[in-house]
Amino acid sequence: MRRGLRRIAIRARTAALVLALPAWMAGCAVGPDYRRPEPAADASFTGQALVEAAPGAPRADWWRAFGDPLLDELVAEALLANRDIAAAEARLKEARAARREQTWDFLPTPTARASATSQRQSLGGTPGGFPVQRDSDLYETGFDASWELDLFGRVRRGNQAARASLGAARAARDEVRLSVVAELARNYFELRGAQQQLAVAQRNAENQLHALELVRARLDAGRGNALDAARAEAQIETTLASVPPLEAAVARARHRIEVLAGQRPGLFTERLGTAVPPPALPPAVALDDPAAVLRRRPDLRVAERQLAATSARIGIATADLFPRITLNGSIGYQALAADALDDAGNDFRRFGPALTWAFLDIGRVRQRIRAAGARHEAAFAHYEQAVLLALEDVENALSTFGRERRRQEHLAAAARASVLAADLATQRFEGGIADFLTALDAYRTALEAEDRLAAGQTAAATALVALYKALGVSVPEPTP
Repeated sequence: MRRGLRRIAIRARTAALVLALPAWMAGCAVGPDYRRPEPAADASFTGQALVEAAPGAPRADWWRAFGDPLLDELVAEALLANRDIAAAEARLKEARAARREQTWDFLPTPTARASATSQRQSLGGTPGGFPVQRDSDLYETGFDASWELDLFGRVRRGNQAARASLGAARAARDEVRLSVVAELARNYFELRGAQQQLAVAQRNAENQLHALELVRARLDAGRGNALDAARAEAQIETTLASVPPLEAAVARARHRIEVLAGQRPGLFTERLGTAVPPPALPPAVALDDPAAVLRRRPDLRVAERQLAATSARIGIATADLFPRITLNGSIGYQALAADALDDAGNDFRRFGPALTWAFLDIGRVRQRIRAAGARHEAAFAHYEQAVLLALEDVENALSTFGRERRRQEHLAAAARASVLAADLATQRFEGGIADFLTALDAYRTALEAEDRLAAGQTAAATALVALYKALGVSVPEPTP
């Protein structure tokens, strides 16, 4: 009776252990458990007062706020054909495949094998020197399987690291997409600004040529002097000298746009050759709180996922302090002739656990753990630095855009006044009230004012592009 009760108790304890083992294995993983850091951030940005800010997150297709259909087309083409984006997509596929491969570590690893061996044995190596059959063949076929019992979380930590690396690759892809769109928009506005400055220079060169002809006519009529003619000629030559650098700037911006769109340089010459006025800036910019910006920026998501991966790898290294138990099994057939493999009695099977433990090499294991911890510390410092740089990036972008927009208003007023002054000076000179030097100086001032206005419009537009990029807006997926 007592023996029966004892057997029942033993079986009950064994069953309880068997049932509890999976739960214990699921909860036991050595190494630190990762917690996503929450960086401290103020309620608003310091430079927010410099811009017209609307509450809420910026729109994903922020470039459409400029109202330029051609820019919209170029961005769509770049998202589909840019080579940097294609490379980032390929790296994301690689990380996704590595993550899926890592999940197979939870399951047994089966392999199939077949071998044929021919051997000759030495007579001198036989016991007592008796003659034996020296030549023999051995044929073998079968299946092997091994399964690591993840008692201390090495496999689980490996999967955590793979998931974090996949997240980092996805965020890096988003960062490349945002960078390509921002660079394309910046070069597009620089192209339009250079075209605008070129048009201003060419228009002023025509006006100055007209003034030179007038001075020469007065000189021929005996009412002018050679000094005025020389001054007028010097002015027009100076204006014409500014044309080649502007034409080169137009070509550089166009070539960059073509490459960003995945095309060879020179393909968009006609498409981008027509000068158009610079786009109007949106009246307000959607701006949410710094904490939301930090969560959204792709470079910070890359740094955070890399931090998570280094944390998981500490657990992988720590698991080597403990035994690693693997269940191994084999089934198959073995025979001295290939046609006898399926004969009765030629089958075999092996099954049993294997234990490996690096306790005799514990010094190396501990150093690997320390190295993994140091890499985690470096990743955390990199993440904290990325947070500071992100905040700096947004503050700089807000400050630059706010002040460039204010500067543009003053440049527009200066250009209007300068053009008016040039017209009045021309009228006074033609009426004989003022000398040519006054008119010439008014021409030069008007040219400089219009040139600065065109450059200021470009600077304001590119500053807004930099602000959108700093806010880390996720670019939507392109539509093929």
